[in-house]
Amino acid sequence: MTQALIQHYIGGRVVESTSGRKQDVFNPATGEASAQVVLASVEEVNAAVDAARAAAPGWADTAPLKRARVLSKFKELIEKHHDDFAAAITREHGKVFSDAKGEVTRGLEVVEFACGIPQLLKTQFTDNIGGGIDNWQLRQPLGVTAGITPFNFPFMVPMWMAPMAIATGNSFILKPSERDPSPSLMMADLLKRAGLPDGVFNVVQGDKVAVDTLLHHPDVNAVSFVGSTPIAEYIYTEGTKRKGAYPLRVQALGGAKNHMVVMPDANLDQAVDALIGAAYGSAGERCMAISVAVAVGGVADKLIEALIPRVKALKVKNGMEADAEMGPVVTAQHKAKIEGYIEDGVQAGARLLVDGRGLKVPGLENGFFIGGTLFDHVTPDMKIYKEEIFGPVLCVVRVPDFASAVKLINAHEFGNGVALFTSDGNTAREFSRRIEVGMVGINVPIPVPMAWHSFGGWKRSLFGDTHAYGEEGIRFYTRYKSVMQRWPDSIAKGAEFTMPVAK
Repeated sequence: MTQALIQHYIGGRVVESTSGRKQDVFNPATGEASAQVVLASVEEVNAAVDAARAAAPGWADTAPLKRARVLSKFKELIEKHHDDFAAAITREHGKVFSDAKGEVTRGLEVVEFACGIPQLLKTQFTDNIGGGIDNWQLRQPLGVTAGITPFNFPFMVPMWMAPMAIATGNSFILKPSERDPSPSLMMADLLKRAGLPDGVFNVVQGDKVAVDTLLHHPDVNAVSFVGSTPIAEYIYTEGTKRKGAYPLRVQALGGAKNHMVVMPDANLDQAVDALIGAAYGSAGERCMAISVAVAVGGVADKLIEALIPRVKALKVKNGMEADAEMGPVVTAQHKAKIEGYIEDGVQAGARLLVDGRGLKVPGLENGFFIGGTLFDHVTPDMKIYKEEIFGPVLCVVRVPDFASAVKLINAHEFGNGVALFTSDGNTAREFSRRIEVGMVGINVPIPVPMAWHSFGGWKRSLFGDTHAYGEEGIRFYTRYKSVMQRWPDSIAKGAEFTMPVAK
């Protein structure tokens, strides 16, 4: 049986790769290779940049309202093919179908926000600041921009980037994850059908060769990345080394170790529901997954007692089954890595209460499945606490009081997301103000901001100055320009040698 070959999309059409490099794309539920994806050469990435560069000036000069109409049509087409995207995500990533549908919806919301670009690009005007001079600002596109996106959200994260870049008048090159690349070509097809000019949106499939070529290409003006912290740091460091008239603008969102603090006054049933969904949804393969439950005071034993049966009862199945609560992880290699973390936790002295290793799903024995895993008595010096596991593993850390919980979280190198479950308003207020984390939930376990806000963490969870999408996204994909203007009849005769001031 001939496998499908997933190619590049450059200059408005699918382009067959000549690199000679490719790799398998797996169905995580069956463990079988379902397709192959090509891996770009330097020359193929350069061709995508050439196409994007050629398209950029005309698109930048297109009225924002016309750009918005293309994105509005794109939004309609996504809505029409909503379940097709979700099925492709489940097939190549493994997350359950209902979760994949939610991913598509959250990505769609950013497209909807970008449709308001005529309003979003409005700036300020000051009439007559003095001497017949008026002053106003412009936000202008950067030119060629690029996005490098992770495997865990193959639709939503590209939508954090591409619609914002396109709406603001840039051309865009997407380098999706080679683990689940199919949605990228589906996006390209719908943008073409929506009326986007050729070359404004391009897709290069690939690996580190493609990433490095984009980072060092002199005609790429901005790169946005979402993924692990080591790669985010590499992209930021390498990208910002580049010299030239326009140094590369880099926005690199890295990893996380998200905590959820459970206070003694919290509604325990609600806290347990939140932990089960936030720790084990998408098999823990979310940068906003809760991987540490911080039990304050005497709540720990009750919390553990309630969690154990819920973790054991998780319905781990093929993600396309209607009652599935958790699917497989993305690859066999990632499954082995997670199992290694579990063994490391055992060796370090954490108490393993539920062990997800060795799970076999009937009829899918070769799938990349691992069951929900629960540790108690985890301490901050353990590897399973310090590092991002990115799997269905929840660690419980016990602390004596609220101040200790805040100190524990603030000491961690990551600052992506955090949650607090409490019934006390003052505790919630103090937590929101004192915690050193970029996204905070109060009785909300996964506080992912809506499309008109912006997404991003603190500390080693974000490299760069701006967060993703929302108004922060507008700033990232545009340059600020201040214009001062007056006309000859307002200009006094003679040279002025003093500092200009308002008159």
